Amino acid sequence: MLKSFQSVLGNAKNIVVLTGAGTSAESGIPTFRGAGGLWRECEATALATPEAFVENPSLVWEFYHWRREVVSKSKPNKAHYALAALEKRCQQEGKRLTLITQNIDRLHQAAGSQSIIELHGSLWDVCYPDRRGHRSLKKKPWEDRRQPLVPALQGKGAPDVTHHADIPVEDLPSHNGCLLRPGVVWFGEGLDEEVLASAHSALVSCDLFITIGTSSVVYPAAGFAAKVARRGVPTAEVNLDTSGATDICQYVFQGKAGEILPELFGVDV
Repeated sequence: MLKSFQSVLGNAKNIVVLTGAGTSAESGIPTFRGAGGLWRECEATALATPEAFVENPSLVWEFYHWRREVVSKSKPNKAHYALAALEKRCQQEGKRLTLITQNIDRLHQAAGSQSIIELHGSLWDVCYPDRRGHRSLKKKPWEDRRQPLVPALQGKGAPDVTHHADIPVEDLPSHNGCLLRPGVVWFGEGLDEEVLASAHSALVSCDLFITIGTSSVVYPAAGFAAKVARRGVPTAEVNLDTSGATDICQYVFQGKAGEILPELFGVDV
C-alpha cells in the first residue's frame, strides 16, 4: 500500500490535505474529545458557543486564555514539518498543495506551510461579537498575540482550580470600548463564506486528497473525503483510529501522523 500511495503522490499535480485535532495532539495540545473533553467541570464544547459567551464572557475568556497559554508553549511536530516539506517540494516541481485545517493553533504556519485554509479561524484572532455572541459581520477577525490580552487574565484559566475568576466585563479584552470575543468559529456558527469558497475550489480541482488526524464527524469537513471520492479521486487517511472517512479512503495508514508522514511523503524532518 505504501508504494502504491507514493506512486499516486508522485503523479499528483494538485493535492489537498485536511488536518484535524489529532495532528496537533502530538504537540501536546488537548483535543477535547472523549475523556479529555472537560475543562474544570465544564464540557469544553459547551464553552465554544455564542450562547456561553453571552451568558458568561469571563468564563469563556478564562478558557480561551488558558488554551492560548498551552499553544504558546507548544511547537510543531514532525507531522507539521513533513507537510511543510511536501508543500516545498510541490512548489519546486510546479505542483500545488493546499492545506485545509480544522485546527486553530497556527502550528502549520510555524512549521513553514504557506497555502493554508483555516476552516475554524484561529485561537490567536479576536473579533467583535454581535448581540447574540456571534462573530460580527462588520469587521473580520484580526490577530493579537499578546499574552495575556489584558492584565485581568494574567494567571487565570488554570484547569485544576475549583472556582472561576468572574472578571468584570470592563476588564475583559476590548477594542474601542467594545467587548471582544475569540475569533474562532464556534458551534452553532456558519463558516466564513470566503473560506468555504476557497475550500470548495481546492476540492473540486484536486487529484489527490489526504485526511490526517481528524475524526470526520464535524461538517462540512467530514464530507470532504466523500465529495472528492465521488469524482474518482484517490483518497488517503492517516489517523490513530478509524473515522467516518476510513471506509471511503482507498489508502489507510493507522498510527501517529508524526511517525507516518515523513516516510509516506519521502521527506526528511
